[in-house]
Amino acid sequence: MLPNLLTLSRIFSIPFIVACFYVGGFWAHLTATILFVVACITDFFDGYFAREWKQISAFGRFLDPVADKVLVSTILLMLSGTGVIHGAHLVGAAIILAREIIVSGLRQFMSELQMRVPVTRYAKWKTAMQMVSISCLLCSAMFPDIVLLEQAGLALLWMAVAMTVFTGVRYLKFEIVRMAGSAS
Repeated sequence: MLPNLLTLSRIFSIPFIVACFYVGGFWAHLTATILFVVACITDFFDGYFAREWKQISAFGRFLDPVADKVLVSTILLMLSGTGVIHGAHLVGAAIILAREIIVSGLRQFMSELQMRVPVTRYAKWKTAMQMVSISCLLCSAMFPDIVLLEQAGLALLWMAVAMTVFTGVRYLKFEIVRMAGSAS
């Protein structure tokens, strides 16, 4: 029960993060950043508690990656729309968003074939890298004079893009091989 509530809290935090960020000002940006970081922390604890308390459910397996994708995608769009992510870095954000949509579509397609698409350790690291990058970028909006925050956030964004491409290709290759094997 608690693991699914933590996952749902990640989704429900999104409008508050966006609203605080758009209100602007130091305290609103700080609140948005804290809410985002807390939402990211729930990503670890929902899975931890589900495994420890043996509360793994089909609903939780479905909802956890969806919550991650919605949180990351929404905040990337918000940061892009406000110019925190700008210029060529928008390409990186677009790659992340495209991969999330493609993998979500693949999961939907595979579920219709009664096949599960497991979340890999690499995908978990990819999500963590995206969340750290976004945290740095949210902080850079609070402290625009500290250029290192923005540079670190954008560098981490590109590291997340590399992991995003890597995990996306792995998913596609794995599923194509699996489908070819099941068709034989």
